[in-house]
Amino acid sequence: MATVARENIGLLNDKLTVTIQKEDYLNNFEQSLKKYAKNANISGFRKGMVPAGLVKKMYGQGVFTEEVVKLAEKQLFDYLETEKLDIFAQPLPVDFDTNKLDVNNPTDYNFSFEIGLKPEISIDPSKLKVTRYVINVDEKLIDEEVERLRTRHGKMTELETIAGEENVLNVNFVETDAEGNVVEGGITKANSLLVKYFSENYRTSLIGKNLNDTINFQLNKVFDEKELEFIAQDLGLNKDEAASLEKYFNLTISKIGHVEKAEMNDEFFAAAFPNKEIKSEEDCRKAIQEDIAAAYAAQSKNQLHDQLYHQLIDNTTIEFPANFLKRWLQNGGEQRKTAEEAEAEYPSFENSLKWTLISTKVAADNKVEVMPDDIRAFAKNQLFSYMGAGVLDESQPWVEDYVNRMMKDKKFVEDSYYRIQTEKMFESLEAQVKISEESITAEAFAEKMHHHHH
Repeated sequence: MATVARENIGLLNDKLTVTIQKEDYLNNFEQSLKKYAKNANISGFRKGMVPAGLVKKMYGQGVFTEEVVKLAEKQLFDYLETEKLDIFAQPLPVDFDTNKLDVNNPTDYNFSFEIGLKPEISIDPSKLKVTRYVINVDEKLIDEEVERLRTRHGKMTELETIAGEENVLNVNFVETDAEGNVVEGGITKANSLLVKYFSENYRTSLIGKNLNDTINFQLNKVFDEKELEFIAQDLGLNKDEAASLEKYFNLTISKIGHVEKAEMNDEFFAAAFPNKEIKSEEDCRKAIQEDIAAAYAAQSKNQLHDQLYHQLIDNTTIEFPANFLKRWLQNGGEQRKTAEEAEAEYPSFENSLKWTLISTKVAADNKVEVMPDDIRAFAKNQLFSYMGAGVLDESQPWVEDYVNRMMKDKKFVEDSYYRIQTEKMFESLEAQVKISEESITAEAFAEKMHHHHH
């Protein structure tokens, strides 16, 4: 009778040895061989009439190996299920060569496997302390949004020459070397930007430039930090890599636009706020204040969740079977890695694994569930955010068709499940942790968001 022996060989690292006797597998082997004989198509013999000896000679070793290994694996996983062992990944076979299995010499066999055991962890949310930032929506922020909306809904006229910092430029970026020579295979990108996006010192040199003029510059010399980050990302550059921000470009002006800002009248209010009854500048400013406050509240919530993430990561001690996991990184994937590659990859792998264990534990402790209706609602909200809730009628049949289609997309469902579960998990923690509120300016909050790295 097959048996499984368990031996501890390290921290959260056990070896399971499966012993199977020939009586355990011989009957299954013989039955499988008969099936082969019954269905074999071999030239010179009628189907089902192939001699048993010939079938064994041709297929016996393969069938024998398959039956022995299959039985060993079944015993292993039956044991894991019976003992309710919570393990990482899959068991790793230990030094067993299937070439040692001999159909002509059936005997007892031992198969050894290593397993990595998941640690028990405990999380007490009441010990976590975080800050909820309340962002002040001052008159300056409202003024800026009023001007942005007036510009957005204004009338565009085209100019031949750049006249001021509010002019809109359609431009083409072409990567060059320091001497202005075009880099073969370099970056080319069309863009649209305001003159005022350039650094204050550089703007004056743009005034008076004409349509189709080309200028050459180094990125980090003509854009300040905030705009430089935006431009770098748009050009497909790494904003955190100094060499990328020091690249040179030719910039050709393909269009110069001047926006005549919209008047603060009923036509403007209807265009800027299609779903609200705005009748005056006072109503307009109040609506803007509410919209900005709502947007900042959502950002503040995300920032609070980021604090919770780091509190959990930094204050939860978890031991891992590091040696086992490194071996699994080497041998458990589709492509084998060297010991050096596994060693280099391990720190980030362990950090990711740590968050998986923590989030799974918090979700289980708080009975967090994600239902199909949650995913459907998520798909619908995502559609509305793309196209604008104001122009969509939720009852339209095509909206439901879109949701049904997304529910058949395995990747969308899996990604949505994880995002919804994470959001629900953080919301459950919010009700249990100690939260202090702090009033903060938009600038100070933006700085905190800039250092957000979860």
